[in-house]
Amino acid sequence: MTPRRALTLAAALLVAVSLQPRAWAGEPADQLFAGIDRVLQVLEDPAMKPEAKAAERRAAIRRLASDIFDIDEIARRTLGRHWQSLKAAERAEFVQAFGDLLKRSYFMKIDGQSVEKIALVGEAIDDDQAIVRTTIKTRQGTQIPVDYHMTRNGDRWRAFDVSIAGVSLVANYRSQFERIIQKTSYQHLVKQVRERQ
Repeated sequence: MTPRRALTLAAALLVAVSLQPRAWAGEPADQLFAGIDRVLQVLEDPAMKPEAKAAERRAAIRRLASDIFDIDEIARRTLGRHWQSLKAAERAEFVQAFGDLLKRSYFMKIDGQSVEKIALVGEAIDDDQAIVRTTIKTRQGTQIPVDYHMTRNGDRWRAFDVSIAGVSLVANYRSQFERIIQKTSYQHLVKQVRERQ
């Protein structure tokens, strides 16, 4: 599964999550769904629907994405071993470029049309790490497990990875980025990440 396809599916699944009751959910799931609900409010706001408001709507969704995703942690994990060799300025540059790409890819491809139902399967919390497990049922009858890997910083829980049918979004990006760095350079990777935006 390509990262773009994974992002598209995950975005659709995130929207569907907010439609299901979650009375027994713990703090990580509650915070995840609260962030998703705020995204839905923007998407469903009649004042934000006109095409003339597209840029404003996208900007609002990108801001909200930072409440759902730990962009710094995702960026660090996608670079893997290369992260340690970067200077602080290079890290900041990559976090900015990759964060913009992730937010744009993830939330600009929200399309819940193929999702019929999502169930909150469970939540496993281990100190400052958690996995929120869900199962998606598509209109075609396919069952897809989706896990949101989350970390706590203070009192906030944010996702640092999404696994769809066992395929990690971070691992997918990491393998692509590793190939690019090995064939060219880190600088070329940053250029490509910016161009994908």
